[in-house]
Amino acid sequence: MSHEGDCFLVPGPVRMSQACIDAMATPTITARGSEYRDIMARLNSGLRCAFNLTPSSDQRKNESWGGEDGYKVIVVSGSGTAAMEMVMANRFRANDRVLVPTNGKFGERVAEMGSRFCIVKHLKYDWGRAFDLGEIEEQLQRGNWEAMAICHNETSSGVTQDAVEIAEMCERNGIALIIDGITSVGGLPVHPAEWNAEAVVVGAQKCTAGPSGIAAIAINEKFIERCKAIRIQGDSNPTYYLDIIPALKKGDDDQTPWTPAINAAMGWAAALEILKEEGLENRWARCAMMAKGVRRLFTDLGFELLADEYARSATVTAIMYPDGIDDSWRTRLKEEYQTQVIGAQDDLKGHMFRIGSMGETPVEEMIEGCKRMIACFNDFDLNLPDVDVASYFQ
Repeated sequence: MSHEGDCFLVPGPVRMSQACIDAMATPTITARGSEYRDIMARLNSGLRCAFNLTPSSDQRKNESWGGEDGYKVIVVSGSGTAAMEMVMANRFRANDRVLVPTNGKFGERVAEMGSRFCIVKHLKYDWGRAFDLGEIEEQLQRGNWEAMAICHNETSSGVTQDAVEIAEMCERNGIALIIDGITSVGGLPVHPAEWNAEAVVVGAQKCTAGPSGIAAIAINEKFIERCKAIRIQGDSNPTYYLDIIPALKKGDDDQTPWTPAINAAMGWAAALEILKEEGLENRWARCAMMAKGVRRLFTDLGFELLADEYARSATVTAIMYPDGIDDSWRTRLKEEYQTQVIGAQDDLKGHMFRIGSMGETPVEEMIEGCKRMIACFNDFDLNLPDVDVASYFQ
């Protein structure tokens, strides 16, 4: 099979399926009737699949948000950042100490956000470099920490953190683990219960191929108990729209406390049905295969990858431009080759591009997109060697 038409290889928002788009085109319904509760039940059940939690019923009035593992899923009418803020604002008090190691823009956002609600110790590593786990362990052993918060998959630098070792570290030191899994849940192996993570966040528009502007969190019983205790003690952070207590009260009824993003929820539920059909582990494998192919291909072509070799992401690859190339290449790629990738951020802007391998992206589209990228680079007199692109994705 081959791919025709445009190639959209951006690491989120990703291309949505026609089923997702059609679901969002449904005429308006009330947010408080049985019809929307049916949608929420389907969405909750699909989210439990994406979060790699035990299954739940997709029928209303059957606790669709919960399962045997003790985790509950809560839908947030806002982006992944809103969901992450709900976690940080409700779980911590102003005098709680939280360690946040970072190696990219979105981890740094977690650190900045957390500093609004608690005392954050920001361990800032160079973009693309793996965490120094020894230094983190020393920090945990030295201080009285409430938690560690990480951005699991750092799309700005193409790094995936060693969540297994970090989870074991948190367990050894008796602290909570909070995970920004916005670009990993549904695309990379994530094991909330196995890692004993108190909270994990996902954004719809990334690996699950849903619409932008809606997100969800998976929280365990310890997280819920702590949030309630903080509220009773009277020293919680000020919240209103992102107050988790009303959300917990509405969950059993397949409801949200405020007017939900109705059509976005419909679209996400449809996207999660596609994820269920593909199979979570099959999606992990497809994303990993495409990312491995991209890495091998561009390395063989002489490009430098930003991320450390053993910490490279399977949902996004960060590739440095060769000398003499900048983002004018991306503009030409889009306008003349109908292919989109995304550029870099902050100090790396104009020096790097990023290829997404997440969501429902088919292998054929990735192969065709890489062929067009090579052709576009040759337009800039790079004279790249002839290679069999498809052979890298087998």
